[in-house]
Amino acid sequence: MTVTGRAVALRGDDVDTDRIMPARFLRAVSFDGLEAHVFEDDRRAAAAGGASHPLDAPGGAGARVLLVNRNFGCGSSREHAPQALARWGIAAIVGESFAEIFFSNATALGVPCVSVRPEGVQALMALVERDPAAIVSIDLEGMVVTSGGIETACAMPAAARNALLAGTWDATALLTADFAAVRAAAARLPYIGGFPPARA
Repeated sequence: MTVTGRAVALRGDDVDTDRIMPARFLRAVSFDGLEAHVFEDDRRAAAAGGASHPLDAPGGAGARVLLVNRNFGCGSSREHAPQALARWGIAAIVGESFAEIFFSNATALGVPCVSVRPEGVQALMALVERDPAAIVSIDLEGMVVTSGGIETACAMPAAARNALLAGTWDATALLTADFAAVRAAAARLPYIGGFPPARA
């Protein structure tokens, strides 16, 4: 599995899920439309100060790779954060490190989060800030990130990497692929439907 595309650099440690997807947008029944609000407060604050948020800067629109620093996705466990990023168009995230639940939620969407040494992340960020058209490639087979003349090793837990490579990251799809087996297993479990009738 390889993810290739333009990248956007989002600098800063400890970017939490409330910044990625503000809590007031969590009331929707589905995830539809969340991409419109990704980093909304940060983007508004940047615009109010006469600056551009990285997602709104030249090269931001259409980027498939997000470059981040340390402990990205910390805070609450809301799955809306990686959902919003994926729906915005982010197909992979390269960073120094990730909050565990954010990492798991992103993997469940098929969005790989790979860790790179700080100097590697800094080099990639500097490159895409200098050249927004630069293409970044994340190779999960070789566990390497490349862009221009930069080539840096990346890492991720083996279970997540294997699931992404095998296409088994979507647990719901795996269940529904052979639902007859699911029904058969459920029929053998007394706590699904095998209880005796309740007494009056």
